[in-house]
Amino acid sequence: MPSWDEDSPELRRNLSKVFDEVVRSAQRREFPTIASAKGWQSLLMENLTAPDAGFVGAFRGEPGLEKIQVRVGVRYGVNAAQVAEELAGFERKLHALLRELDAMLPTGQDPDADQFAAVVDLCAWVHTEWVRIQPFANGNGRTARLWANFIAMRYGLPPFIRLRPRPNYGYGEAGSKAMQGDWKPTAAVFRHLLDAFLDES
Repeated sequence: MPSWDEDSPELRRNLSKVFDEVVRSAQRREFPTIASAKGWQSLLMENLTAPDAGFVGAFRGEPGLEKIQVRVGVRYGVNAAQVAEELAGFERKLHALLRELDAMLPTGQDPDADQFAAVVDLCAWVHTEWVRIQPFANGNGRTARLWANFIAMRYGLPPFIRLRPRPNYGYGEAGSKAMQGDWKPTAAVFRHLLDAFLDES
């Protein structure tokens, strides 16, 4: 079986399967949970070789992953012992923000310019928080992009962030800022990505 980091036909099939699941969930306007993300990561890693099978479908800090730390560049995600608390806060805030947007944007209503901007900002926030926390031993970037595309599709925007390879337009640099909790550079990148996606459509 190919490595979980290798660009392989198996990984591409997994990306397609999990993306289809995210599309269905977004179209039904479900409230995603951190448990949903565990399922996404498990599906992403199906038939791939991980250094330890316990790394799949589990968050850092859980049994067997208590000492697993993840670094992006020179910065580490939150300490494994704090991941559960950070994720609980992430889920609470995300659901509160989704309820606000749901009230502003009922199903079937096209967003105006301000609402459109609010959706992109939420895509950037959810992506940034997932990158900052780095809850999995591997696959956090792909999962963060799934989160962002879920939010976009929930409110009628296209899935404008490719899952693999990583996007361009300064995405890597914005990720460095995300590790510090700054979501605004990611929002700027996402606006470029969305404009480019719409121009190509």
